[in-house]
Amino acid sequence: MKQRTSTTTKISFKWILFLCISFFTLGALFGNRLWNATTSNNPLVSKNRREQEIGSDDCDNKKKPADNDVMGQVLKTHEAIESLDKTVAMLQMKLAVSRRNQEMKNLDATGVVSTLALAHNGSQSRRPKVFMVIGINTAFSSRKRRDSIRETWMPQGNKLVKLEREKGIVIRFMIGHSATSNSILDRAIDSEDAEHKDFLRLEHVEGYHELSAKTKTYFSTAVTKWDADFYVKVDDDVHVNLGKLAATLGRHRYKTGVYIGCMKSGPVLSKKYVKYREPEYWKFGEVGNKYFRHATGQIYAISKDLADYIAINQPILHKYANEDVSLGSWFIGLEVEHVDDRSMCCRTPANHTLLKNRDCERKTQEGNTCVASFDWSCSGICKSVERMQLVHLKCGEGDAVVWSALI
Repeated sequence: MKQRTSTTTKISFKWILFLCISFFTLGALFGNRLWNATTSNNPLVSKNRREQEIGSDDCDNKKKPADNDVMGQVLKTHEAIESLDKTVAMLQMKLAVSRRNQEMKNLDATGVVSTLALAHNGSQSRRPKVFMVIGINTAFSSRKRRDSIRETWMPQGNKLVKLEREKGIVIRFMIGHSATSNSILDRAIDSEDAEHKDFLRLEHVEGYHELSAKTKTYFSTAVTKWDADFYVKVDDDVHVNLGKLAATLGRHRYKTGVYIGCMKSGPVLSKKYVKYREPEYWKFGEVGNKYFRHATGQIYAISKDLADYIAINQPILHKYANEDVSLGSWFIGLEVEHVDDRSMCCRTPANHTLLKNRDCERKTQEGNTCVASFDWSCSGICKSVERMQLVHLKCGEGDAVVWSALI
């Protein structure tokens, strides 16, 4: 009895274990089938599952657009900051200009003017309000060039005074002084000025390699003496039609930050002993690079606020070897409108037939006179003393035009 009981217990235990495993397996299989059947037959459960699956897919699909939106917002924020920085810079410049103008008005109102103004005016007086000041860059040795301009496009004597009073156009030959005080060169200019009264004397030592410094001094001096809408610089071997220049500038009269001329971007010359070499060529990147866009130096015009900016910041404005490059560099970073006007760099009448269709004579015949004319090959009118009269005859607008110009 005892043995049989023992064997029976042992067999029952194995079978129980086997049956448990079997029932568990069958239950799992049956449960999955029942759940699938239930969910497939239950539209609410199926709908919830589909929404979960779609929602999961949508999350995956929205990850990239969300990333793009974030980058877009970052870029917009960056652009907004840059725009704000520019606005602040312009406001600071305008504030400085306003302060300077207010100081000048106070000085004018009280009759107190600078020593420099006294030297130019000869007596205490207010700054006259004019339309434009034209400074003709000249040198001690350029008497014949100055006379060729006086005999052509620049009025003389009472007409020069009348042009200033009635049209607000001031024209002066600008020149500094020699390195030697009261030299024969300075006395010659004093004598010439006494005769023609058409010079603007600058606190500057003359020298070809000092043109950038002379340009700064010219604008600084001009804004002290005249309250003008525009300040123009022109070389003494360039022909100018004053009426066309006035009309051209008049189109930009109510703008700020205007820089007008024939814009160019020439190569940065690094080789020694070449004309127009740039000693600081390394600042412009690799050898062979070009300058930033700037107006060619034969003639250009800037609005009042830019002239004030130069006058205020004169001590810290960097000078490059070429004065036109220097001027262009002073406006980098400012909200300046570069106006590329090709009528300010017409060719003079040429003998070569291939150039006939590109010169100032053809444009004058068509009724579209040029603002200024010169020869690129000479950086001015070639043999200007001998040819200025010819250029004026063929490319001039007529002496009466400037008096009828609407300013």
